[in-house]
Amino acid sequence: MIQKQRLTANIEGDFVVFLIGLRVNQPLKIHKWLPVFMAMPKMLTELYRQPELGFLHAESWFGRTTIMVQYWRSMDQLLAYAKMRDAAHLPAWQAFNKAVGTDGSVGIWHETYAASSGSYENVYVNMPPFGLGRAGSLQGASGGKESAADRLRGG
Repeated sequence: MIQKQRLTANIEGDFVVFLIGLRVNQPLKIHKWLPVFMAMPKMLTELYRQPELGFLHAESWFGRTTIMVQYWRSMDQLLAYAKMRDAAHLPAWQAFNKAVGTDGSVGIWHETYAASSGSYENVYVNMPPFGLGRAGSLQGASGGKESAADRLRGG
C-alpha cells in the first residue's frame, strides 16, 4: 500500500546490511547459473520461518547482475547462519564451489556493512513499506527529521 507522506525508518539498536548477488557471465550456460539463482529462495524461506536466526528482511532486483539487500539483527547471527551445517546456505555454497568454482560462468558477490544509531538515514515518499522501512519501523519525516542531516543527528 502506497504511503503518501514523507516517512523515515528506524531500527532499534545495531544492525547489519548485507548485499548479495550473482552475475550471469555466460548466459547460455543455464545449467551453471540457474542452480545458483534457485538456491536463494530456499534460504529466504528458511530465514523468514526462523526469525531467531537474526534475519529481518530482504529486497531484490533482477538483471544480468542481481542484487539482494538483506537486513540482519547482528553480524554474529549472519556469520553463524553462513556456517550452519543444517541450514540451506552451506550446501548451496559447497555446490557452487563444486559445479562452478572459478570457471567464469557465473559470478557471485556480497558486501557486508555494520550500522548503528546515527550512522544511517533514509526517507520514503509515495512508497509502500520498503527496505529498512520493512525491517524496522516507519515514522513521519517531519519536525526534527526533515533533512538527511537531521535524521543522522537523531532529530
